[in-house]
Amino acid sequence: MKFTKMFASVLSISILTAGMAMAETTFTPLNFDDSNAIKAPATTTSRTVSGVEAKGTDLLDPAQVTGGTKMQSAITQIDNAQIEVRNNLLNYKSRYAEIDAKYQTTKAERAAARKQIRQAEKKIKNLDKAKKSIRKNFERKSNI
Repeated sequence: MKFTKMFASVLSISILTAGMAMAETTFTPLNFDDSNAIKAPATTTSRTVSGVEAKGTDLLDPAQVTGGTKMQSAITQIDNAQIEVRNNLLNYKSRYAEIDAKYQTTKAERAAARKQIRQAEKKIKNLDKAKKSIRKNFERKSNI
């Protein structure tokens, strides 16, 4: 029994830490600098293979492959949106903590009020029992 509890706790801790280790919280956009790009001229190669002329692929301009400034702009916009969502998440968490604190205090106040109600009902019940017993004793004495 103790072994299974220990095994379950170690497994859960390892799963949590592995998840945290795998989660990358920072986003580093790729550095696409057009000024350092090597611009190779488009070349074609051709050979004759059994009478059919084979044509090689044209090399693309590096700005076309990487997307240039548009790609960098899109990545920056996504990064900014991610930061905004994380800020909203922090706000939501702090609001949730405030609401949870209010809930806990309200829950404690409710329990205290319920206890007071039960005590008052118990006192009324005891007083009713005492009244009934006094009436019975009075009736017995008057009948004798």
